[in-house]
Amino acid sequence: MPLALLALAVSAFGIGTTEFVMMGLLPNVADDLGTSVPTAGHLVSAYAIGVVLGAPLLTAVGSRVPRKRMLLLLMALFTVGNLASALAPGFGWLIAGRFLAGLPHGAFFGVGAVVAARLVSEGRRARAVATMFLGLTVANIIGVPAATLLGQHLGWRATFLVVAAIGLCAMAALARLVPYVPVDAHQGLGRELRALGDRQVLLGLLTAVFGFAGVFAVYSYLSAMTTEVMGFGESSVTPVLALFGIGMTLGALAAGPLTDRALRPTLYGSLGALAVVLLVFPFAVHVRWAALVTIVLLGGVGFMTTTPLQMLVMNKARHAPTLASASNHSAFNLANAGGAWLGGAAIAAGWGWTSPALVGAALTVAGLAVAAVAGLLDRDRPSSSRIVASADAEARTARSQVRADAR
Repeated sequence: MPLALLALAVSAFGIGTTEFVMMGLLPNVADDLGTSVPTAGHLVSAYAIGVVLGAPLLTAVGSRVPRKRMLLLLMALFTVGNLASALAPGFGWLIAGRFLAGLPHGAFFGVGAVVAARLVSEGRRARAVATMFLGLTVANIIGVPAATLLGQHLGWRATFLVVAAIGLCAMAALARLVPYVPVDAHQGLGRELRALGDRQVLLGLLTAVFGFAGVFAVYSYLSAMTTEVMGFGESSVTPVLALFGIGMTLGALAAGPLTDRALRPTLYGSLGALAVVLLVFPFAVHVRWAALVTIVLLGGVGFMTTTPLQMLVMNKARHAPTLASASNHSAFNLANAGGAWLGGAAIAAGWGWTSPALVGAALTVAGLAVAAVAGLLDRDRPSSSRIVASADAEARTARSQVRADAR
């Protein structure tokens, strides 16, 4: 695998850390800024809104910008957003900083996935994309727990200063390791929008919204379930979340080669397995060892859906995959928000702490149904297993540059 993938993974590590660390710092932020924890929860929503809006908008604006330069600009915006969060004088300014930090999230992963896929041969593209996503999963094992502990001992501002420093390191790695990847001469916003309007792309995005919502219906309340249902103490919350991160990493490692071998079967299998795990979850959590195993499985099969979904929309967008690739991350964040909201509604209705798992199972089954319909409709279409025909030329250029850099 090219070293450029390491730079993308380091960037993903920083993005994953800042995305999830706020959930563990909410009490500290609320105390310091004199607000309630539920109000401080708007900081999570501000980041998610930034992702949803920034992914299509920034990708569209940068549709003619060379890929490497675009990645550097997006990581610079991410760094500025985290620095602004660290220096925010009040709650309103912190909301703005979180929104700013979220804006480049989806666009970075969208452009990064296209770059990763074009740095390798056709049969290894899903593995390359999964390698980039490994940075996101490792952030949940190492970055988020470490950043949370740092924030608890040195203050939440220190956490965002460190994340900003990670952003600077990621920019240096991108500048050094990522080769020049040209933009297709005929590519533009109009072409990207037409590709985004493809029926298979839209069905892929809808699959992500429903299928991945099942994961966040449970993950959003996993901390509370750890103490309220599993019977662990508060000190066990961080290790339990780390187990979920380990599952995510294992799922990402498995998803790459499986997706390269058989994309749709991998998508169907991962969604089906996720639905089963979510159905078993309410029963398993009452036995500690079974609960811990189920959490690892939930992270594994849940994150195994991301690589085939990412490759699916990139493949079906054909000659202009960047906007569709970025929009996929808007879909994932809509899944995040929707799953958390529906899971919370089930708890508020008095259905119990484990009820979000059943809600999540229903959402995942809906996602699997959408994926199955898309597969049936796709049978009559010409094969589009390659990302784009013009991508091959860009891939050859990029790989040649990698070899030149190595010399």
